[in-house]
Amino acid sequence: MLTRITYASTLLSAFAAAVPAPQVSGYTNADAGFPQTPSSQGSLATVFGPDSQVAYTINPPAVPTAPAPPRVSSNVTGATGHGPFSGTPTTTGAEMANTTLAQTIVPLPPNPTATYYNAGGKLLQPAPIPYMPAGGLGTNGTEPRYMVNSDFDFESIALGLYQEWIELDLFNNGLAVFSEEDFLAAGLTAEDRAYIAFMAIQETGHATLLTNMLGEAAPVQCTYNYPFTTVREFIDFNQKLTRWGESGVWGFINHLDSREVGQLLSQSIATEARQQMSFRQMLGLHPQPVWFEAGIPQSWAWSYLAPYISSCPQNQTRLAWQNFPALHVVNQANPNRFSPNDTKPYEVVGNRTADPSKSDIPSDESCVNLNVTGYGCGPAIARNRSEPLSFPGKLVNLIWDSPGLPVGPNNSYVTSTSAGSPTFVAWVSQLNLTYTPLEITGANEGYTYQPAGEVYQGDPAVNDTMFIAITDTDTFLTPFNLSMVNPHVVALGLYQAG
Repeated sequence: MLTRITYASTLLSAFAAAVPAPQVSGYTNADAGFPQTPSSQGSLATVFGPDSQVAYTINPPAVPTAPAPPRVSSNVTGATGHGPFSGTPTTTGAEMANTTLAQTIVPLPPNPTATYYNAGGKLLQPAPIPYMPAGGLGTNGTEPRYMVNSDFDFESIALGLYQEWIELDLFNNGLAVFSEEDFLAAGLTAEDRAYIAFMAIQETGHATLLTNMLGEAAPVQCTYNYPFTTVREFIDFNQKLTRWGESGVWGFINHLDSREVGQLLSQSIATEARQQMSFRQMLGLHPQPVWFEAGIPQSWAWSYLAPYISSCPQNQTRLAWQNFPALHVVNQANPNRFSPNDTKPYEVVGNRTADPSKSDIPSDESCVNLNVTGYGCGPAIARNRSEPLSFPGKLVNLIWDSPGLPVGPNNSYVTSTSAGSPTFVAWVSQLNLTYTPLEITGANEGYTYQPAGEVYQGDPAVNDTMFIAITDTDTFLTPFNLSMVNPHVVALGLYQAG
């Protein structure tokens, strides 16, 4: 039922060569203020060395320094393995408190103390010291304590540590199982492989940081069951996994009781964002097609992650977050095709929510080694597609699992939902939560249409690797209270919009 849409592309190279600088429609008064003359490239270097001599000393002055703190894992694998779990779970279900106070969070009006408004832009309260406006948390001179400070903090950072552990292993695993020739066939060189290896080393630091903030009960590295069989699928899975890894942190970081933990976590997740962008570039996707990155609740991030963890060591710290049933996009756009509209149903490598798109499609349908502007999708700093992966109004076919399925480490967690009848599709991207009606066509089966809303004028809300859910209601929620949608989620999925 998909309608093929043809997008025209216009080559402007001849025009661009005739003007002194790139032109921006509607931008006036762009006087450079300096002479605009073509730069001469000149002669390129042909001799490399010897280098200029730089002053140095064999015995530099001694500076007392403390030894570097140790990391919790080696650079490579730590104690881990791969493949599906084949045993019998000894524990089932999420970690639960002895007492649960309510089944849902009741919506309340704004905090009565949130009344500050500054119409004139002048300081309204005495300043504690010069150049320090009144207010702020953790600015009164108290010594920072970089440890979790509540059950909410512990479970959130423990979830983040599960994520860091899989990333540490995943990045190294792809480098280990694929050959140099495999990477070259995907357009990735030795320098790209070294870059991925460096990302894995970054994860040893992230895992160490989160472990130290949790203490002795911190989760350790597990064994994993990956879905990819080619380098392109490896990269696609990486860009999906780092997407929910980043967005999962943005969803809870400002709810943490420990501001100190939030500070350090934000400094690590900034690196995660760069990793996600880099994997998109390696896949030939636009590196940052949105104006804002979405935040998602912890139970969403855990639902995406858990199916790829096969087993964990005995007495591993368990998580309290919910595992939602999986939602599958039947006609998920395949980024390996120069014509994503020609994607066939179920063109993914497996049946887990974040499984990558198949890359072993016919070469005359592939964009991987196609050196044509607007259609090629090999690694690049940025790519524009003449035919986008998706578009407003696109028919989206959906199926979803029933609850009660074993999932996650040792098959010891169980998918669940407290929602009523499936009625809407919730689209979470950037700053927006948008609902579209769900048309039921069978048992756990239906369709909807991609919404056409904008965040701000000129910024389509639906773009990037983003998040969708089947819900029983269209409750109005915003980024800071998005977790209140959880009792209404029937099933949860990923949508490749761009």
